[in-house]
Amino acid sequence: MALTVPPPRSSPDTGPDSFGPGPAALARWYERKLGWATEGRAPVRLLTGIRFDVLELPAEAGRALLRRPVRTGPVLLRGDRMGLLVAPGGAEELPGLLDWLEWGPVAPDLTALGAGGRITAPSPRAGAGSPGAALWLRPPEPRLAPGPALPALAGFGSSGEDAPDLVRLVDAAATECHRVRLSHARGGLRNGSTSDQPLAFS
Repeated sequence: MALTVPPPRSSPDTGPDSFGPGPAALARWYERKLGWATEGRAPVRLLTGIRFDVLELPAEAGRALLRRPVRTGPVLLRGDRMGLLVAPGGAEELPGLLDWLEWGPVAPDLTALGAGGRITAPSPRAGAGSPGAALWLRPPEPRLAPGPALPALAGFGSSGEDAPDLVRLVDAAATECHRVRLSHARGGLRNGSTSDQPLAFS
């Protein structure tokens, strides 16, 4: 009995190269393959609060978080800050979650971008880009079928099971932020000015 090999999940026309070179092609890739809103052309910016929000934390804490058995969605890096994409509304929930998890008084270096925020659009290819540019550590997944993606899941895969659990993610991120702060305090280190630079553009 012959085995039927299923078609690949993506085809040649789903890659960023199929839209041509340059910033305009990058914007088209995000708009058509993920349904994400963009603005500007150099650099292209992704608007937060529509298809996703972003949790921001120091890259050092983020790298430790990625080694933990905690599910994340797409993850980007820009300079000394890491961004974890979460479902829309996550930024609004962050302060209450930190209080509920008893992180409020500690005030970890964990912030969020929601409605009205912007992040520089990384290349769709993981790890691509010039030094210092925003890049994907875990790139978003283009939607596989025609039609609008569910807003809460755009870029997270094809099912709700692919979206991260916000409570677990916030708790793990806050824990790693606190560990980094304690480590720097014990070592007599001070955070560089770039570590406090946000991903957002005003």
